[in-house]
Amino acid sequence: MMEVGGSKKTRYIPVGFKLMLSYFIFIIIPVLLIGYVSHSMYVDSIRKQTEMNLRSTLKQISDNVNYKLQDVKRISDMLYNDSSLARQLRIQSEGFETYDRTTNIIMPKFSAALNATGQNIWMSIYLENNSISERYYDIYESEHPDTIGRNYNMYHLSRIKEKKWYLSYPKEVYGQTLKWMEVEKDASFNRISLLRRLVDNHNPLNLEEIGFIRISAMKSELFQSIDYQTIGKGSVLMLKDDKGKVIYHSGERTTNLVSNHDSGYYLTIQEKITDMPWQLEAYVPMTIINQDTLKVRLFTFMVCLICFIVFTFLGIFISRYFSKRVTKIVSVLKAFREGDLSKRFTYRGKDEFAQIATALNDVGENIGALIEEVYLTQIQKKEAELEILQSQINPHFLYNTLSSINRLAKFGETEKLQRMVLELAKFYRLTLNEGRTMIPVRTEVEQANAYLEIQKIKYGDRMDVMFDIHPDIWPYETVKLVLQPFIENVLEHAWCGDRIHLRIVARKDNEDILFRIIDDGIGMTQDRIDQIFHPKEHVNAGYGIRNVDQRIKLQYGASYGVTIHSKLGMGTSVDIRIPAKRIAQFPLKE
Repeated sequence: MMEVGGSKKTRYIPVGFKLMLSYFIFIIIPVLLIGYVSHSMYVDSIRKQTEMNLRSTLKQISDNVNYKLQDVKRISDMLYNDSSLARQLRIQSEGFETYDRTTNIIMPKFSAALNATGQNIWMSIYLENNSISERYYDIYESEHPDTIGRNYNMYHLSRIKEKKWYLSYPKEVYGQTLKWMEVEKDASFNRISLLRRLVDNHNPLNLEEIGFIRISAMKSELFQSIDYQTIGKGSVLMLKDDKGKVIYHSGERTTNLVSNHDSGYYLTIQEKITDMPWQLEAYVPMTIINQDTLKVRLFTFMVCLICFIVFTFLGIFISRYFSKRVTKIVSVLKAFREGDLSKRFTYRGKDEFAQIATALNDVGENIGALIEEVYLTQIQKKEAELEILQSQINPHFLYNTLSSINRLAKFGETEKLQRMVLELAKFYRLTLNEGRTMIPVRTEVEQANAYLEIQKIKYGDRMDVMFDIHPDIWPYETVKLVLQPFIENVLEHAWCGDRIHLRIVARKDNEDILFRIIDDGIGMTQDRIDQIFHPKEHVNAGYGIRNVDQRIKLQYGASYGVTIHSKLGMGTSVDIRIPAKRIAQFPLKE
């Protein structure tokens, strides 16, 4: 306060100026600060996420390598654990008996093991029994795996007993001793061999060597998934043994790789190969990790700059013209935003601000009721709809199918991918069925067939399915999803070997409809069957089977439902019996 010319004139800071000052203090500066902090956090998050993705990719590559290594090991296991083969290799005989035993017993076992994988491998078997004649392609001293192709040679063990790699082979531990090495001419042909003894396993405490297996595989096929392009341009992937020797690499190996790594130019990520003394190392240029952070930094800077300019001009204009009115409106809106709906805007006038005041006051009165009545009601409705949908979908089957789709997409099998997606869509269209519980028998069979078509894409020729459907059953209806759970159960638990046969029967039996699913799998004991239908509280087995049986009994009565007949080693037959009820007259939408 001060006096001028006998009158008092109040000096004060204008509201508009104070609004601008508070605007800069509480809006512009926090925006810039938040932008800086957000940028730093986001950049750090991008780096961590990129590194996690790289580690995940390396883990996937490691798993793919391990899968192929285990596939080759599985071939050696077939011969190593074959007691009948060991017995045949111990027999000393001559003449036609030896020829007949070699041709009809021993060699088919070697061929079966060789054909148990799709990899392009070559196998050499060295036998202690000299009464068994050698059989090989070309000559021993000039082996050429690429010309021999997918085949095997039989030699006498005496050929390698003086070899350095044979003499250095570790002492046998039953079922565990095996080694991957480059032997003979493997290095020349870019191959690597799995070495393993054949032992007489009738006495595990006193193992007697009766032969030696060498399975030679192409590195380019065995380590096909080790591709630096999956990591990024300029990266290097190396597979090293327990001594640090590089077995395989992908990418340009520069002489200054170590110095660049020490200087921070490369990020090193390591992943151990499961069940192997090998390690997969990835050298990733930091440019791959930082390439996205540069874009984020530029984007954040431009956004902050634009916001600063726009907010400044808008703040000046609005603060000059609407300072008082805006202050009141902002105070009410801020209260609403903070959850205080009792705040009211008092304004005298007849302009637009009066209408705003009235509208804000009405909003304050009604918004609470609207939140509870509309918002919460809609949330409950959506949750109920979601629960209904989830109860109709088998998430385990969906997860496996999506994993198969991902695998087909990764390997570029677009035709199989398209078939699987179409069959998956058909399966869920028939499964959901507009929420109806009762469906035509034809729809149930189509739904089961759609499920099997998906599985055929996955299992291929390993699964053989035959439908035996009598046309008399088409005019009748059934509870939905009675076939698929049993088919799924067969494919998950009934495998006995590499193939399985399924026969699905549907026919009219007097006044009933009889579904029957027959497989030639491993079968079940009667105790297991009794446990499924009469489980104790601590047993959680056969839930899907009981679910079908209970739904049928609830719908039709205790005289209907599921019965199971099975024998170990022979297979299982499941009967599903329901009464023959004709379809109600309603249009079935496709």
